[in-house]
Amino acid sequence: MQLKSQPQIGVGLRHPHYEAALASPQGIDFVEFHAENLFARSELQQQFILDVVDRWSVSLHGTAMGLGSVIPPDANALYALGDLVRASQPILVSEHVCFNRAQISGQLLHGGDLYPIPYNNASLDVLCQHIDIVQEHLQRPILLENLSAYLENIEHEYSESEFLTLMVQRTGCQLLLDLNNVLINEYNKSTQQTFTPLQNAMAFVAGLPADAIKEIHLAGFTPTKINGQYVDDHAQPVTDECWQLYTQTLPITGLVPTLIEWDNNLPDWSVLQSQAQLARAIAQEYQESTMCLEK
Repeated sequence: MQLKSQPQIGVGLRHPHYEAALASPQGIDFVEFHAENLFARSELQQQFILDVVDRWSVSLHGTAMGLGSVIPPDANALYALGDLVRASQPILVSEHVCFNRAQISGQLLHGGDLYPIPYNNASLDVLCQHIDIVQEHLQRPILLENLSAYLENIEHEYSESEFLTLMVQRTGCQLLLDLNNVLINEYNKSTQQTFTPLQNAMAFVAGLPADAIKEIHLAGFTPTKINGQYVDDHAQPVTDECWQLYTQTLPITGLVPTLIEWDNNLPDWSVLQSQAQLARAIAQEYQESTMCLEK
């Protein structure tokens, strides 16, 4: 399927919603899979992919490659991702700016999470090399997502937006802008700030290369701190501030595919459809205002 000039609004399709989603696909333009969940091959799974592709466009979102790790991407995972891309013909393929694997005492260990990397030249070299490997294998650009980071006292040479800009310039990759991650990082910073988290989040978005932003993620989180920090658990409806940030971001990015991300404490499928409709209403209002200005 091709992207249309109308807003493209999607949701993350998780296993408990499969039957309800296939039975009630309306109001959703595309769905996102966590790519690793579909690496195992079976006739049932292949039929499911065909059923999904018949109803929606597909976005593949990787969570395990850890392209900021010193160790290159796993060859088996690369081939599995390539097979999945050919089977689902996704409109988008994405990963995270993070590390998760390391060689310790001769043993390869996978942390099972998304860990932040220092924004410096050494990290940039490693990350760009690995992005190039994946893009060469898939023969297409991938999107890299900004991270919600909980490790403190990391020494950086660049700001996050500067680092992401250099990454885009060197590899030709694109950006998946997760607005909830931006807000979480701002909420978790020192309370002694000149501006509000929303203002700081908007300044971060404005510092990114707008032409490279090809997808937006919207999400909510549980408003309870864990070890003194809010966690991006994707367990609640999109927050009011995230909706506000989305409204303010669209004039910068234009209409790009927008996804409602909800992974824990899953609601009924109809709730995801309602969240998607809220995103669509904001995108359509932006589109209508832009058309009025052009007249």
